[in-house]
Amino acid sequence: MRSLVLTRLKQSLVKDMPRLLSLPVKMCPFALQGKAMEKALALSFAEAIEEGDLDFLEQRWLKLNVSDLAASWYITFDEERLKVQANAPQVDVSFSGELNDFVLMMGRQEDPDTLFFQRRLKIEGDTELGLELKNLLDNLDIDDLPSWMSEPLKHGAAMVSEYRVA
Repeated sequence: MRSLVLTRLKQSLVKDMPRLLSLPVKMCPFALQGKAMEKALALSFAEAIEEGDLDFLEQRWLKLNVSDLAASWYITFDEERLKVQANAPQVDVSFSGELNDFVLMMGRQEDPDTLFFQRRLKIEGDTELGLELKNLLDNLDIDDLPSWMSEPLKHGAAMVSEYRVA
């Protein structure tokens, strides 16, 4: 009985997490969101930045849209760092999906190709740029991230994977 209650609680948490996070995302000033994302991206892609693997994103813009949070961020590579803005002069490629699918992808429970072919990750715009970004994500090793980033991603992805109700 106790494990059934715990299972249902975890299922509810996974299901309701986007709704629960949408208000804080809307209330948090974009400047703070952008700085936090820039720090996380700098840590996540430090090796790729150092090796010049993100040069293809210079003067190009990625729109990252988390549909169930009703939130979007625009990302580019400029002056040897990833920058996050509230809007962009143009959108070259757009990645759109639900929060739990991004958590699964970043936590290595699902690969971007699977999500794309199941139509859970939408990639629109410049196909070549989208493919380069997808390959960059595929090559990201979650274990190279600081534990304060990797552990929540791993645990969150495992929880979404196990308790997501289709």
